[in-house]
Amino acid sequence: MQVIQVNNPSLKKDFLNTPKLLYKNDKNWICPLDSEVENVFNPEKNTFFAHGKCNRWVLKDDAGKLIGRVAAFINEKKAYHYDLPTGGMGFFECIDNEKAAFLLFDTAKAWLTENGMKAMEGPINFGENDSFWGLLVEGFTPPSFGMNYNFPYYHKFFDKYGFVTQYEQLTNHIDITIPFPERFTKIANWVRNKPGYTFEYFSKANAGKYINDLMEIYNDGWQNFENFVPIKRETLEESFKSMEPIMDEHLIQFAYFNGEPASFVVLIPDANQMIKGFNGKLGLIEKLKFAYRRWVGVTRMRAIVMGTKPKYQKHGLESVLFIRLGEYVLPKNQYKELELSWVGDFNEQMIAIHKATGATFGKKHLTMRKVF
Repeated sequence: MQVIQVNNPSLKKDFLNTPKLLYKNDKNWICPLDSEVENVFNPEKNTFFAHGKCNRWVLKDDAGKLIGRVAAFINEKKAYHYDLPTGGMGFFECIDNEKAAFLLFDTAKAWLTENGMKAMEGPINFGENDSFWGLLVEGFTPPSFGMNYNFPYYHKFFDKYGFVTQYEQLTNHIDITIPFPERFTKIANWVRNKPGYTFEYFSKANAGKYINDLMEIYNDGWQNFENFVPIKRETLEESFKSMEPIMDEHLIQFAYFNGEPASFVVLIPDANQMIKGFNGKLGLIEKLKFAYRRWVGVTRMRAIVMGTKPKYQKHGLESVLFIRLGEYVLPKNQYKELELSWVGDFNEQMIAIHKATGATFGKKHLTMRKVF
């Protein structure tokens, strides 16, 4: 077996093709767009290169056949927030062969060690945690856009190599065709009518305002969580730009109290239903198909991020935002499912919100850590 650093166009293609070869007979896997993966490793597209670096490799057998890949990265803004300097490992794919898997893990570990790291988390992304993040261990069903999917046997590789679970990432599903629980709706309507509260949806024409509001809420609401790093405006601008082709402004909702940003939720139509069968490509034919599927509409939405300032938590604002979303979505008679992805098992407040909506279990991913 040979590990090869990705450093030319041919090897970049090999990196993209590795999962296509491995999952070609898996009916649940949906190939991410090549451009979405490549953008992670492009300094001109990924703002994390301003405070970090990464490397990646492919693995070939003795006959030159692709059998695996892996990437490693260091986010300087986060690496030193841990007890030990900690880097990241992700985009791991491998045949069902322990020797091959451990060789890939060793490669990431060696590079991280050379760069001063004492541990690695994985599988994670060189970017925000809303995509390409976590090891799937339950719920091996077709993933929504950005959600990691992998073979069940990966779990044994991570365990045996010495990775330890840091937290579970729980994804729950809401059947849109079933009304919200009566108590949930009653609380929402009561809060909505209280003096001082106003509610708005995102507007592309005034994107700057809403990006600022989201950043303010997010950084305030998440600041007390362990290893939190404030989100930057350029990262949000990049995210919203990438969402534009599928964005529905009404699916991004904000709550205010006397004009102060208080809470938000960001939903997107599930682009995986639009790109299924594209095999990662987005040429002319695929773009036409994408436009048609976008026009016809998909049946699943994904909640990619939510946030509420601590002083407004337990005020029921999230209930109002979901009710408003329902009032917009239900008359369209299009969406059947809302995926609430993902919430860490440490986030009791968000888990309680999921439960209050009547959501049911969908998937479980793990963020794991290996100390060198």
